[in-house]
Amino acid sequence: MTTTSETSAPQPREPWEPALSVRQVLGLERVRAGQPEVVAGAHRLDRPVRWVHVAEAADVGVILSGGEMVLTTGVLLAGDEAKQGEYIRSLDRAEAAAVVLGLGRAFPAPPEVMRRAAERCGLPLVVLHRPFPFAELTEEVQSRLLRRKFAAVSLSEAVRTELTGLITAGAPVQRLLDEVARHAGCPVVVTNLAHRVLATAGERAAVDDVLRDWERIARQAGAGSADGWVRAELSCRGESWGRLVLCGYRGDRAAGRLLADRAAEALVLHRMLAGDGPRGGACGGSRDAWEEQSARSLLTDLVTGAVPARHLLPRARAAGLPVNRRVFVPLVVRDRQPARPARVLRRLGLPGIAAGLADDRVAVLLSLAPDQDARALTDHFATRLRSEPDATYALVAAADARADWADVPAGLREAQHVADAVADASAPMDLPPVVRLRDIHLRGLVRLLRDDPHVQSFAERELDGLLRGPDEDLLSVLRTYLATGRNKSRTAQLHHVSRPALYRRLEAIQGRLGVDLDDFEQAASVHIALLAHDAQQG
Repeated sequence: MTTTSETSAPQPREPWEPALSVRQVLGLERVRAGQPEVVAGAHRLDRPVRWVHVAEAADVGVILSGGEMVLTTGVLLAGDEAKQGEYIRSLDRAEAAAVVLGLGRAFPAPPEVMRRAAERCGLPLVVLHRPFPFAELTEEVQSRLLRRKFAAVSLSEAVRTELTGLITAGAPVQRLLDEVARHAGCPVVVTNLAHRVLATAGERAAVDDVLRDWERIARQAGAGSADGWVRAELSCRGESWGRLVLCGYRGDRAAGRLLADRAAEALVLHRMLAGDGPRGGACGGSRDAWEEQSARSLLTDLVTGAVPARHLLPRARAAGLPVNRRVFVPLVVRDRQPARPARVLRRLGLPGIAAGLADDRVAVLLSLAPDQDARALTDHFATRLRSEPDATYALVAAADARADWADVPAGLREAQHVADAVADASAPMDLPPVVRLRDIHLRGLVRLLRDDPHVQSFAERELDGLLRGPDEDLLSVLRTYLATGRNKSRTAQLHHVSRPALYRRLEAIQGRLGVDLDDFEQAASVHIALLAHDAQQG
């Protein structure tokens, strides 16, 4: 038994309730047999039809809950223009989707009063020129709506089961998004509340098309004016932290709504279990985890060249990186705390992105205005980074600023090369706050050529006498001796041996290699071979 309040007020509909548009209903074969003609409200034919209702009473609006297509012969309205106008206004107040009038004895032609009232209200008024059994239309539409609802619920449960299984198996969040995109058949985008893109999935070309004009499209989607865009809020404990968007979904709206909701549930659950929620507690830990993941994906693709730079420009713009009329400074930072460079960027207010690549290397891309001093700001960043607790030995390697986005990948690889070359150094080096290509001299050149077969053969040939021997200590002594500029006192001190003991080891080295280390050219040749050997060993 229902209460008075339940029957007197229309109950809220589920947001994913299936519907056909007025246009779709009029396109049904059974309806076309009645020769339908839209005589008013033609601009509102995309209104959703939630149900079909046959009604003749002038005050029919009081029993409607919205979204109905009302069918009538107008038999109770004929001859009373006041009732005809009120009938249309009553349907408009009830938010009916459309009214279909069967022409016949009551109205042999479309009534002008009803047409004008419907046009003023923006209510689609359709007349049927041939006799048409309303029961057929009701049966057709209701069965289609029920089938849609059943299909949407079935899809929802299948997706929920599949995504839950992936989470249980420990799949990464990208795997979940890829699966959602497969079901949706369209790009999937995850954003923060400021519309900055955190993650994407779907066919690469389609995703790039969406991101190319992301700011405008995101505003339209937020306002509900973008056709085929389905949004779902991402929230934890009542606090929203992002949105999931199906971009250009072409399937049934109800199915899309359910699919987006199931995907959002899975992402929130994954975030909670991974401990990377917005504010800790039951929602996880770091609120910047998704932003860092987005930056890592972009920077990795730039460094590796797996995706052409021009294709990455929409992703960079959608992620919030300024790209129009900018100068880009590629950096690679070696730091024991990979999250620290990003924190320093934010504290300094420098526009850019940072993310860990591998080991202790962090790629940083600054985006500066053309009138800003790129070198000074880079030095300021490096100085501030080294002033952080336990960051004394942080190394900042930089490439020259790039004015063209297409040159950014080469700049990042150059900075990575500089960072690796400095890391190969076995003796302390007097380095500036920011190390550039010209600061690594011969060591940088040798490292750049380390994979060349001729260089590898040269290194093996020059060092053969030591590489075949069992005494690794002699190789270490040679490395220190050459790195210190053949300073015997310093070498003895660093290896904690007496000078006579060092002399014996140097004689052994020269004997095995068949060289005279007092000869500059021979010593230089051995030094280059040793640098190449160390670079090959990584």
